[in-house]
Amino acid sequence: MFFAPFVFIYALILFLVGAILFALLEIDVIHYAFSSLGLPPEAAMIALLASLLGSYVNIPVTRVRCEQMHPAPMVRSFGIPYRLPARVHVDATVIAVNVGGAIVPVLVSVIALAHAPKAIWPALIGAAVVALVVNRFARPIPGLGIATPMLIPPLAAALAGYLLGGSAHAAPVAYVSGVLGTLVGADLLNLGKVGSLGAPVASIGGAGTFDGIFLTGIVAVLLA
Repeated sequence: MFFAPFVFIYALILFLVGAILFALLEIDVIHYAFSSLGLPPEAAMIALLASLLGSYVNIPVTRVRCEQMHPAPMVRSFGIPYRLPARVHVDATVIAVNVGGAIVPVLVSVIALAHAPKAIWPALIGAAVVALVVNRFARPIPGLGIATPMLIPPLAAALAGYLLGGSAHAAPVAYVSGVLGTLVGADLLNLGKVGSLGAPVASIGGAGTFDGIFLTGIVAVLLA
């Protein structure tokens, strides 16, 4: 399934943010962040680009019965407008996994933990803490799914990395805590609420949480 997670203007802003990140990559700021995770500069650029472009790609995995479809073609969440995708089923919500907001960040997390195996347990503990924090702020949005304020995940993850990772493993702990904690706290723990929201598609790591996950990895690593 292919659809934009944001309306055009916000998608443009996100791509501009991506361009700025590429510029920072050239002056070694993002190089430092991703090298702390075990990624060379070329792989870091591919991960950023794959995350941005992959935000348009959603892989359906199942569907849940929907009580009533949301009638409006657009909804707002925390001040950001989202255009709803076309309805696939009149009485069901499709549960999908977003490539850029879930699959790519999880793969980077696996690489980060493989590069720093001693960070596995602190990262898992941090992910549990971030999941609780994010779940507290996540909100079910009719027609959209689950959304969370974009700055909560990176700030919580940076704090987890600082407290649990120490000087040696702050970066991988922050990144993994932010990514896994956001996916679990915002999306997975709220799957039971999706059927009552009238959303055509509920995308794990997609609209509503993608912006937080996209920023979480980089901001958390730099802050930690």
